[in-house]
Amino acid sequence: MHKTEAGEKRKALQKEALALARDGKAAMKAAKILPVAGEKARELQEEADKARSEAVALRPVARLEDLNVWIMEKTKTTKKGSRSYRYWMANWREGGKVRNVHLGSCGKMDEETARQKARELKAVALCMSEQVIQRVSELER
Repeated sequence: MHKTEAGEKRKALQKEALALARDGKAAMKAAKILPVAGEKARELQEEADKARSEAVALRPVARLEDLNVWIMEKTKTTKKGSRSYRYWMANWREGGKVRNVHLGSCGKMDEETARQKARELKAVALCMSEQVIQRVSELER
């Protein structure tokens, strides 16, 4: 995956969950000597579980954000001369293959509209839920 905002946030949450779990484990060992450490260990473990579940929830969001949108330019030669056409394209991975998708003419839509259309097409292609799509839209604002 390419670097995306949700992907980086997911990595940070995973790292935080590992650190909390490690601290919780150390506190559990200390609980044999200090009874207060047992309560602290449970709190740390709960925080680690929460961070881990947030990281898992961000995975489809990060995948949907990982989208490449660009302008394709084609030049056609006719009897009257050459003519250039520009249109939006997008690509993403489905399984082991890259899928290229035509989004529409540059004259009819701007980059943001093309990106939104590509995101919707990718969500349908990867069978993602509406909740994931809404969460990506919220993160972009």
